[in-house]
Amino acid sequence: MKILIINSEYPPIGGGAGNASANIAARFAHMGHKIAVITSRFGKLPHLEQHQNLTLHRIPSLRQKQDRSSPLEQLIFLLSASIWTLGMVPRFKPNATLAFFGVPSGAISWLLKKVFGIPYIISLRGGDVPGFRPYDFQRYHKMLAPFLRLIWRDASAVVANSNGLRQLANIFDARFEIPIIPNGVDLQEYATEVRAWSPPRLLSVGRLVHQKGLDLALRALAQLKDLEWEWCIAGDGPQIKVLRSLANELGIQDRITFPGWRSHAELVECYKGSNLFLFPSRHEGMPNVVLEAMASGLPVIASRIAGNEELVVDGETGLLFPSEDVEALCVALRTLLTDASQRQVMGNASRRRVEALYSWENTAQQYTLLLERVK
Repeated sequence: MKILIINSEYPPIGGGAGNASANIAARFAHMGHKIAVITSRFGKLPHLEQHQNLTLHRIPSLRQKQDRSSPLEQLIFLLSASIWTLGMVPRFKPNATLAFFGVPSGAISWLLKKVFGIPYIISLRGGDVPGFRPYDFQRYHKMLAPFLRLIWRDASAVVANSNGLRQLANIFDARFEIPIIPNGVDLQEYATEVRAWSPPRLLSVGRLVHQKGLDLALRALAQLKDLEWEWCIAGDGPQIKVLRSLANELGIQDRITFPGWRSHAELVECYKGSNLFLFPSRHEGMPNVVLEAMASGLPVIASRIAGNEELVVDGETGLLFPSEDVEALCVALRTLLTDASQRQVMGNASRRRVEALYSWENTAQQYTLLLERVK
């Protein structure tokens, strides 16, 4: 089977959606499918990469940041990829397209269906669903709503990566039956090793934006100066100066490190060097970093929101607290920061949970079954 995958982000650029598309593409290729991936050009990354059964095309998009892109850059990718794929598709002749995000990738897939009759599947990731992160996207969602309904309507399937995201999508448009295909994790890459469980070493990973709720965690940890702890925040984004300033204001700057955007290999080492994962996000689809932390054998303190509550079993693999509730987060932190043995027990349970339920092989197989029905 020949599958075209479109996503404006792909490692080493972007976040969870890029990571998901790369892992799924690799599993498709391993199954013997012929895969072409269309993504954004960035920096000095090669414009063309060829691996067994997988060809990666990086096309012009004027992307400036590794961790994020602007609406204008997304529009440029949409236009560039539309023109580029119109020339590429007659040569590759895909049986189907898998689009990560309804916009911009879904719009490109819609065009290819209209011109060449190629069926497509939309993989919803969060930011492309109206109602998700309204503080960031409400205006854009209002503008895009008519186009999103059209793109979803003409898709062979619209897929969500969590039940919470499916519910949000159905609020926007109830005409569709939306299956759930969760994210996975590379169980071998994040294999657990013997780690020191004391002193407490917190880790957070992700874009430094309002969505991630790191300001809440700073305020909670400022109430726990009497305890021993240190916190590594791996990532970059527009809020880094705000977070540094808040840490200084709260008097905990000496306990917090901001190493910046880390490579994949460096992140694996970050997980190994930590013993508690902190994820106070305000909105998520299904966070890859939580899966990676759990696969690494870490307990997780996370906000009780869609995505998180499907991964973290409260009291078993970590602790959940009500979103935006700093006092509840403070209680959860005190509970685990003062109990190394409990962190270890929960970390072991985290690993067992992802081994039983989450793998990229299973995720790719579920997408394959959908794609085979639409080709």
